[in-house]
Amino acid sequence: MKLVEELPEKREEKKAMRIEKIVITGGPCAGKTTGMSWIQNAFTERGYTVLFIPETATELISGGVAPWTCSSNIEYQKCQLKLQMEKEKVFEYAAKTMNSEKILIVCDRGALDNKAYMTEAEFAAAVQYIGANEVELRDNYDAVFHLVTAAKGAEEFYTTANNSARTETVEQAAALDDKLIAAWTGHPHLRIIDNTLGFEDKMKHLISEIATFLGEPEPYEIERKFLIEYPDIDTLLALPNCEKVEIIQTYLNSPEGEEVRIRQRGSKGNYIYFETRKRTVTGLKRVEIERRLTKEEYLERLMDADQTRRPIRKDRYCLADGNQYFEIDVYPFWKDKAIVEIELSDPDEEIRFPKFLKRIREVTEEEEYRNSSLAKV
Repeated sequence: MKLVEELPEKREEKKAMRIEKIVITGGPCAGKTTGMSWIQNAFTERGYTVLFIPETATELISGGVAPWTCSSNIEYQKCQLKLQMEKEKVFEYAAKTMNSEKILIVCDRGALDNKAYMTEAEFAAAVQYIGANEVELRDNYDAVFHLVTAAKGAEEFYTTANNSARTETVEQAAALDDKLIAAWTGHPHLRIIDNTLGFEDKMKHLISEIATFLGEPEPYEIERKFLIEYPDIDTLLALPNCEKVEIIQTYLNSPEGEEVRIRQRGSKGNYIYFETRKRTVTGLKRVEIERRLTKEEYLERLMDADQTRRPIRKDRYCLADGNQYFEIDVYPFWKDKAIVEIELSDPDEEIRFPKFLKRIREVTEEEEYRNSSLAKV
């Protein structure tokens, strides 16, 4: 009887398990293998159990399954995509059985990497084959970190010697790198790690970006916001590195000093759902905690909507330009202006605006341009 009485108390002592799944991607000879070693060391020290999902393409090609051994590229890509998703399911299941409070699943490339090796029609067929959709595949990962190939900015270090599955020339590697960035553009947390500094600093930058995402030691978001002239939508849609995302954002009743919102995010009838809690530290820096919701949880949370604010609908154009990732928000109630946001790892980082975006002024600290203010009835 005494043992039964103690059980609820013991359950309360057990902390909730936290599992994060990230992708490390990039062009050929970008430093992924070394990056995995750095991730293992850095986050094991921070108390994480780190699990690695090996690169599926290398496994298949090394085992004799390749685009040139299968009947066609599309048949090979179906095999790769199917195996990728099955491996991830196994790792996620295993993670849930582990006696660890913090688990980091690191994918050496993810499902959207396949897109860079296919035509649009082939990719659509492969996605249909596994019974999924592009939004679901892309946003199934919590964050994506793209390491830029040495073929862009560090050409003297580009080599194919350390990977038997790598065959690209410098020019092909640079072009493939661009395709990979374009494939992942649209993800809510894509970070691009370039070759501006030396290789060791590149690895440190990778670890810093992952740590910031994970909230180690605290989940800070450094964001700057600019008012721009209404963009040329046709120009944006024509860019291979730009992806349109439809967003409906609803604010919930929340404690003073905290902002709670839920968001429907996706395109072409396929959506995922999030809850975000924000607390401002300074004008630029905020603590942000985000979690994925099921559709049922999202609909249930809508019942707690703040009735003094309307849902915000907007089209977001995610644009990867150089090593920076811009989010251009176009609202239906503005015909002459829009807002562009960029998240930074350093508040002093230089922002290099694409020439076709006409900046009016920075509005980071202007309350009237916050979504929560735009939502006021």
